[in-house]
Amino acid sequence: MSEAVRAMCEELTKAVNVMMDAESSQRYRLEALKFIEEFKEKCPFCVECGLQLAERSQTAVVRHFGLQILEHVVKFQWNDMPLQEKVQLKNCTMELLSHGMQPVLEEECYVKDALSRIVVEMVKREWPQHWPDMLKEMEALTAMGDAQTELVMLILLRLAEDVITFQTLPIQRRRDIQHTLTQNMDSIFTFLLGVLQLHVNEYKKLKSIVGQELRMKAHCRVGVATLNTLAGYIDWVALGHITNDNCRLLEILCLLLSEPELQLEAAECLLIAISRKGKLEERQPLMVLFNEAAMNCILSAAQSADGAASCIQSSNGIVERRYTFLKRLCQVLCALCGQLCSLVGSDVEVPVPVNLNKFMEALLSFTTHPSQFLRSSIQITWCSLFRHEVLSKDPVVGQMAIKYLEVARINLVKTGFPSKNDCQGCEFSRMDFDSDEDFNSYFNSFRAQQGQAVRLACNIASFEAFQIAREWLKYQISTPIDTGSTTSKTGEGLCSALSPSVVQWEAMTFFIECVFGQLFKMPEKEKQPVDGSMELLRAIVNYETKDPLILSCLLTNISTLFPFVKHQPHFLPQVLFKIFPSITFELEESKVPWTRAVKNVRRHACSSIVRMCRDFSDLMLPCFDLMYEHVKRLFSDELLLTQMEKCALIEALILISNHFNDYNKQKAFLVELMAPVTAQWLSGEMKRVLWDPAAFLAYVGADQVNCESGTEDQTGINRAQISFCVYTIMAVVKRARWPADPEAAKRGNFVVGYTTDGAPLYRNPCAEPLCPLLPNLLALIRTLSSLFLPENLARLSKTFTNVYDIMDVEKNFVLGVVQPVLDAYDTPVYRTVVERMQGFFSSLYDSCYQILGNAGSCLEQDFYAIEGLTEQIVGSAFTHLDSIPDHRLRSLLRLFVKQLAISCPHEYYDSLLCLLLGPLFRHLLQRLSFQWPLVNQRTSNLCGQVEDDTYEENQVTREMVEEQMLRLLTREVMDLLSVTCIIRKFPDSFGKKEEEEGHEEMMLMDSSHGIQMNAAQASEELSELGKKLLQCEDIYMTLLTISFNSLSWRDTMNCQRTASMLCWPLLKQVVDGNLLPEAVTWLFTSVLKGLQMHGQHEGCNAALTQLAWLIYETLRPRYIELRSIMNQIPDIHIDALEQFDQKTIQPTVSKAAEKKRKDQFKRLIAGTVGKPLGQQFRKYVHIRNLPSLFKKPKPMQDILENTNAAGLMGLFTPECDNC
Repeated sequence: MSEAVRAMCEELTKAVNVMMDAESSQRYRLEALKFIEEFKEKCPFCVECGLQLAERSQTAVVRHFGLQILEHVVKFQWNDMPLQEKVQLKNCTMELLSHGMQPVLEEECYVKDALSRIVVEMVKREWPQHWPDMLKEMEALTAMGDAQTELVMLILLRLAEDVITFQTLPIQRRRDIQHTLTQNMDSIFTFLLGVLQLHVNEYKKLKSIVGQELRMKAHCRVGVATLNTLAGYIDWVALGHITNDNCRLLEILCLLLSEPELQLEAAECLLIAISRKGKLEERQPLMVLFNEAAMNCILSAAQSADGAASCIQSSNGIVERRYTFLKRLCQVLCALCGQLCSLVGSDVEVPVPVNLNKFMEALLSFTTHPSQFLRSSIQITWCSLFRHEVLSKDPVVGQMAIKYLEVARINLVKTGFPSKNDCQGCEFSRMDFDSDEDFNSYFNSFRAQQGQAVRLACNIASFEAFQIAREWLKYQISTPIDTGSTTSKTGEGLCSALSPSVVQWEAMTFFIECVFGQLFKMPEKEKQPVDGSMELLRAIVNYETKDPLILSCLLTNISTLFPFVKHQPHFLPQVLFKIFPSITFELEESKVPWTRAVKNVRRHACSSIVRMCRDFSDLMLPCFDLMYEHVKRLFSDELLLTQMEKCALIEALILISNHFNDYNKQKAFLVELMAPVTAQWLSGEMKRVLWDPAAFLAYVGADQVNCESGTEDQTGINRAQISFCVYTIMAVVKRARWPADPEAAKRGNFVVGYTTDGAPLYRNPCAEPLCPLLPNLLALIRTLSSLFLPENLARLSKTFTNVYDIMDVEKNFVLGVVQPVLDAYDTPVYRTVVERMQGFFSSLYDSCYQILGNAGSCLEQDFYAIEGLTEQIVGSAFTHLDSIPDHRLRSLLRLFVKQLAISCPHEYYDSLLCLLLGPLFRHLLQRLSFQWPLVNQRTSNLCGQVEDDTYEENQVTREMVEEQMLRLLTREVMDLLSVTCIIRKFPDSFGKKEEEEGHEEMMLMDSSHGIQMNAAQASEELSELGKKLLQCEDIYMTLLTISFNSLSWRDTMNCQRTASMLCWPLLKQVVDGNLLPEAVTWLFTSVLKGLQMHGQHEGCNAALTQLAWLIYETLRPRYIELRSIMNQIPDIHIDALEQFDQKTIQPTVSKAAEKKRKDQFKRLIAGTVGKPLGQQFRKYVHIRNLPSLFKKPKPMQDILENTNAAGLMGLFTPECDNC
């Protein structure tokens, strides 16, 4: 046997060396791997070989492999090993622990880890029942040396991870081990703290002794291992163990923050301890960290973060471990603030700490650190402090809020790009970000977080915030523009997006928005700084610049300060005359096409005008004539404005006209405004174009090859005319309204009648000019729908063959590759003829459906009363649906059908919506049921497909886009179904309870728990429209089929939402009726198919299991077919199913019993849950249960035989008469 073992060990050593040799070929490496795996599975003397290979005389790699063999034996052969062999293996392993390791500093980490895993695997199978002295043996090992102590720490840590964190054991074994650990936790913590204290003290002693570096490092290594082990236990043990002995553990950890070799692990332990949740009374002792000694330790460590010099060496850059420590310490402060906010002001009555100022100085030191990551990590903590009801009123917090606002001036400036070296933060950014784009995206989210903190600080120190904002704005206005080294590519003397002046202006503009946005919300309006704000507004209006990036910031500041104009209305014309030139802004040096910065200025100016007219219509009303005349002058030059800019100005005028409060005056204005559009839209030529697909394609130039400039100019004008008409109609539909005040509407002659319940019926002034335009609009929609027919596709020239495809912007969004480009502002917006044509069709399609979707809410009875409206919609919007691609159909559902369903009055449900939605849902069912099996089949084929060079990348991208677009379409369909059929109702206490729980607690909840919580608190009921739809059997069956079929489509999000919100509310309407057995079988099977497809995901599993339970519980008493389906579930226990089935037929006794039965049902159908690909071929480890520690046999005793005096009969004995 020994010769065979020796020979096998030599072969195994060769195989391991071949596998680890970088020069080995793939063929030899695979052969060696195959030999090793066969050895593990078939060789009868694995233990002997493993022990021989693990001897100290072997190389570290071979020893590691020998230990792996032993671990494999324990994992997969332990249950079949005789007791004597188990004892022998255990003793040999303990011998390895005692004498088989190299000194602590020489042994490889992976060898230690492998040996600790063997011991933990044995512990998981035998402790405590068959190995009761395990903890004592571990403690005895620590007396043998530093190497053994470190191994014991690794064993205890891995045991806690497997049992508590990863839970890789069967339930009973996990409970046994966790219970025993908990029982012995006092001694375990005493042991761990003793080891930590011993080795830390030795480490500190030896630090100052020359020649003891190796011993010092050994003690340090053990200290680090002990801290890591403590971190594995602090997370779950009772808080009493952490706060025991006057928080001795926390005191030790705070002191270790000053030790460079131990501070990182100490900070991680401290973070876990402070982050603990639980009862407030149990967390109160954590406030000891605010005492003088602990706070000094934290403050001294935090203040070292106040500058890069403490972390950056002159030649080696950032010390990564030091930087990681700063991140952990930052998290410690955030967690400590979370405990402070929870305890102060609560029922526990914790006072505001005396050392709060030191704590906030520590926070401020991180806020001023050059690292962008550290600055961002602390922002939520500032928000919590500034928002806290008690702490926000403390003078210390008030003073710190002012300091924070000063610091925000610096932090809001976008600097620190990893590709640059213009500030200290660049070095840190190279540690945290892969590219400038990553940094830019992260900084944008950080700026949003800081904006929230600035707004909250403004509530505390509003006057100081205004002063800072005013001084900063004045400084920027008086400072000459600095283009820096990164000037614009399009014009000399212009800034780029990263020029010093631009980043300063952007930061200042954002700060102004935050501060003044909060000042306007002040309840004491008389405290608002009106005079100072108007002074700033005058300074901005008088400031002149031709730089588009700075001009855009200027427009934002005007919009921010505009509300103060209501105090001095005479200044309004000056503001308007400042904005008007920006609408037609152009660079003198540049020709068309404009850069993105120029286009942004023009759009910004238009949106500013629209926003002013929307939010301050009463203020703008006296200037209506002034604006109208100016808009007419702009419109007189066809080339001065784009079609979208014209429509934005039209929207602004309409918004002001809504406050005429005079129906006839408003109608006359709208008629006049729309007169050019009406004349052009109703002309004979336009009618010919809109009603005929061939004429339409020729008119817009889509049938022309390689358009010449002259022809393209004409077809471009034609496209612009159509776009302007459609955009104008859309502007009127979206903006024209009657007065919001019922009395004003009545006085202005807007009310035409009343409903049966007394609600007024309004008429929209735009109805008269708008309704005549609708027939041509419907004709255009019909023409657009017919463009996808083969005969019309054939009319496209080869130049425009792909003009109906999804646009690149939307494609990138679907693929999730959208990222801001830093130099986009300098890039001229060149668009080819094909891109312009593609954009025309895309925007035209969406705009038409937006008009139809908003027409109902705009025109109300004037729209719904159109004769033959249903037939006109079916004949236009719903025609040729089979030919329309998914991305166009998605727009139809989102922009038109959903909006129509939301706004349609109840009296038109039967005559309009039911007639529209029935055929639409049938088409969607047919379409999705055809497409999803193709996707499933394609995915299955790709899983088994070997990489093929002929499978081109663009083909893969196209299929990815198609699949993702199908998912988006499916979600749109289910959203439409939900909107039309379901109403979610929350209990009255929901809102109040949510407020009491607090924002921070809600943020810590993960998504799956959130969905389950909402599902438990909300109830889904059928809407009135849903009840109407379900009265038609064909529509009802279509909706059921879509909902239950979608459970097995490859879309996890859709499955979870549909299972939790749609399926049961639809099904429960008929569960009391006579369903066909085939229908019941199909319903239940559909849910089980969903579990097979998506059951691996926790949220889907919970929703689908609940749905399957409801179906089985409700329908099983009447349909025995459900039992036959359950019998077919893989690995189901027939006896358990029989017991469960019998109880299902009987009524449920209590809620507790119902919960238990739900758990039983979940275990019964567990065989249907699909496994991810990575788990399908996994070899599972089986750990047998040992005799339970919990179940104690109850004594069987007859009550009547019990004659104890304390019993019922004893109370009536003569001895008790004197009681």
